[in-house]
Amino acid sequence: MLSFFKKQKHRTYLRPPGARSEHVFSNQCIRCQKCIQVCPHRCIVALPASYGLKQGSPAIFARDIPCYLCMDCPPACPTGALEMSLSKKEDVRMGTAIIDESLCLPYQGVICRTCYEHCPIYREGIILEDERFPKVQPDQCVGCGICEHVCPAEELAIQVRPGAGDGP
Repeated sequence: MLSFFKKQKHRTYLRPPGARSEHVFSNQCIRCQKCIQVCPHRCIVALPASYGLKQGSPAIFARDIPCYLCMDCPPACPTGALEMSLSKKEDVRMGTAIIDESLCLPYQGVICRTCYEHCPIYREGIILEDERFPKVQPDQCVGCGICEHVCPAEELAIQVRPGAGDGP
């Protein structure tokens, strides 16, 4: 897990809610930026030129501004690159959060429940083991990045791994 945190050429990004697998999404997305325009939280941005062929495609940098799961973006997509049938935030699968226990404050003896308390899938996406230690429940985590955004640890202790196994 630690290798995921350390071996990154670019900052990790997420795709908007409803994004299909990275391969399908990249082929269907026409970079019209309609999802960016309708996002009320301004969390969806266009990837910069440093991301090569993917530049201009919609992305979310959760550490900056996570997805608040408003679900306004899927209906705005004209090509179906974003699955429009999603109606509940619990059905979203943008990725899965990973906790680096060597950096997570509760594992260092500091009381912290920030990721647990801010998870929009409260008491399901992240649970507390022994009422102290946060544990991500991969089958319930929607990958919105709110936990990553609110983590108070000096060095990133929780991060969302994008996609359903084949993310960016």
